Amino acid sequence: MPANKNALIRYKTIDNCLRKRYRPWTLKDLVDACSEALYDMEGISKGVSVRTVQGDIQMMRSDKLGYNAPIEVYDHKYYRYADSDYSIMDMPMSQNDYEVMQEAVDMLRQLEDFDQFSEMADVVNRLQDKLAISRNNRKPIIHFDSVPNLKGIRLLNPLYNHIARKQTLRIMYQSFSARNPTEFIICPYLLKEFRNRWFLFGSKASNLLLYNLALDRIQSVEPVDVPFRENPDFDPEHFFDDVIGVSKNIKNTPRRIKFWASREQSKYIKTKPLHRSQQLIRENPEDGSCIFRIDVVINVEMYSVFMTYGPGIRVIYPKSAVKYMRDKLKQALDQYEEADDEKE
Repeated sequence: MPANKNALIRYKTIDNCLRKRYRPWTLKDLVDACSEALYDMEGISKGVSVRTVQGDIQMMRSDKLGYNAPIEVYDHKYYRYADSDYSIMDMPMSQNDYEVMQEAVDMLRQLEDFDQFSEMADVVNRLQDKLAISRNNRKPIIHFDSVPNLKGIRLLNPLYNHIARKQTLRIMYQSFSARNPTEFIICPYLLKEFRNRWFLFGSKASNLLLYNLALDRIQSVEPVDVPFRENPDFDPEHFFDDVIGVSKNIKNTPRRIKFWASREQSKYIKTKPLHRSQQLIRENPEDGSCIFRIDVVINVEMYSVFMTYGPGIRVIYPKSAVKYMRDKLKQALDQYEEADDEKE
């Protein structure tokens, strides 16, 4: 647990104690209260030192966090607030504090459809109410795509916990092309989202073969008593550096892809690259069209991105990618030609 979060719990505990003026508070009393709060809230059982609480009091007294708490010692032993109405929880919120908090709340609201953030809903609502009271309410100015009731989302929270605990899993999985589900004994490593669809990356426990399982095709998940194994060839930080989407095997290597883009589409592609490796090779001054290159693993997601640009993009290298695009576009054209023969 980050130390700053523990410190905030201690500050709030000390504040709660000093607001209770019906009893005197010694330094030992504050140490005990902080230790109990950390155990109740975070499961930390080692307790808090006297020096830590003394440092907390000095921090609360200072203006480093904006508290300037009027903590005084009386009778050379007891602590209290010199101002009986003071509390760090009642500090006025600055305009900058309000704007930062409001943006945080707006962004957190975009996560409410996901199970692993469901416990935050009440906190977010209370924050929103507090902000509405503090300042005139306004409409959100940030919005993210989200798909409510997305199939497989219910698995995000348990899978996240299994990954954190390095728990080997038995997963029953049925792909779109399979008639019956298949059992996988998987060591899970990573959850990844692509276009509002979530995927689990993990290695088969027996041979460390890497699998990519779509959450919406997983039928069941249960822990198994099989030793968890790390895959030394899977680096979640850099595994996706050379790929568009999620389809990639450990031994896949990137290829150089060259493509032509029309003047209109080039404007978008320049400002929003298809991949981080994208480079402009040449710009045609006559019609404004451009030739770009990217270095990526060739997969279905790459082709689907190219397809979204329609006639505004043409792959020119390598030949295998040119053939794939030509065949798929011909199939699409055939579909429309057949539709012309159908009666309305």
